[in-house]
Amino acid sequence: MSAPAHTPDVLVIGAGVAGLACARDLLAAGLDVHVLEASDAVGGRMRSDRVEGFVVDRGFQVFNTSYPQIRRRLSLRELRLRPFTPGVLIHTGRGRLRFNDPTRRPRTLPDLLPGRLAGPRDLAALGALSARDLLAPVRLVKRSPDRTTRTALADAGFSEEFVERFFRPFLSGVFLEDELETSSRFFHLVWRSMLRGTLCLPAEGIGAVPRALAAALPAGTVRLETPVATLTDDGAVTADGAELAARAVVVATGPGPAAGLLPGLDLPAYRTVTTYYHVTDRSPLGEPTLLVDERRRFLNTVVLSDVVPPYAPAGSALVATSVLGGDDPGRERSVREALAEAYGASTGGWDLLTARTVPDALPAMPPPQPLSRTSRVSPARHVCGDHRATGSVQGALASGARAAREVLRDLRHAGR
Repeated sequence: MSAPAHTPDVLVIGAGVAGLACARDLLAAGLDVHVLEASDAVGGRMRSDRVEGFVVDRGFQVFNTSYPQIRRRLSLRELRLRPFTPGVLIHTGRGRLRFNDPTRRPRTLPDLLPGRLAGPRDLAALGALSARDLLAPVRLVKRSPDRTTRTALADAGFSEEFVERFFRPFLSGVFLEDELETSSRFFHLVWRSMLRGTLCLPAEGIGAVPRALAAALPAGTVRLETPVATLTDDGAVTADGAELAARAVVVATGPGPAAGLLPGLDLPAYRTVTTYYHVTDRSPLGEPTLLVDERRRFLNTVVLSDVVPPYAPAGSALVATSVLGGDDPGRERSVREALAEAYGASTGGWDLLTARTVPDALPAMPPPQPLSRTSRVSPARHVCGDHRATGSVQGALASGARAAREVLRDLRHAGR
């Protein structure tokens, strides 16, 4: 690979959503930017593959329409979004219970009647919590005292029974941890986003999101299959030895490569998740609804082809089920047994299409959790990603935007 004929202002290393957002904002400010991506496509952890005619996201993901960064950067119509049911099904020892947002589906209000999912105390606490998170200025949510989510739920008046029946199994799939030890500030922001937005998937898979971000960049901005081996005082050196100079470098890779390029970088622990993709000839549910397990034998399961029919060829259904940790021996069998009980259907004839383990799926976010951290590591060296903000698409995009602002500020200061 030959070096570029001129020196760009900024090298962005990594074409995940954080790096793409950073590049777009720097380009909008008039800078010359090159994005270097080690893989064969943009997206980082937000990738979709075709496997035997099925759309397989690299780990179960959802897309929230309420995120401010999403609304600023993308045309939701062009993504052809397909919504999940605004609620969740909970498999319990006394049958399947439904939790839906009654403001969106009034006919489901009887599901929340006392004695079904929750008692009067929990319903009152749920109404108060939701009203506050939905209507209060976001700055108040961000400035609220930070503690664990479990402590915040107890202080909000929820009974331990309701927390164990609903919040713990549901939020385990959101936070990728099952002790409710995540920052309460982040929980309130997530709850607010769910009340204000719609959880969806693009018709072509979650990978359509970074592809749309990349499509907004000038042709030639992103250089695929260009891994960076090391940073230098003047820029970076690629794996094939090419030296690339730039006035500033932004590392927008995953946590492992970021630590390699920036020794001593402060990184949080990351959560590992494995998603099993099973194929069957018909949907065991028949609706686009997330199903969780009160016993937490899995994080969540969903018939993806009920949400987005093109995820599966005609005559087939695609079921995605996520669990904490890796694909240990015998785990798929135990998951299949739990699914048979949760769906009330035989899973013996289901075929395992593939299993995807994501070792750095989400950063751990115990309190006190900063909602945003500076991108500046050293002069002309910056870093962005969800580990610099919150473990969400919003957090990754916001981190990229902050990195762009801080790079611009530094370059302007250096140019005086």
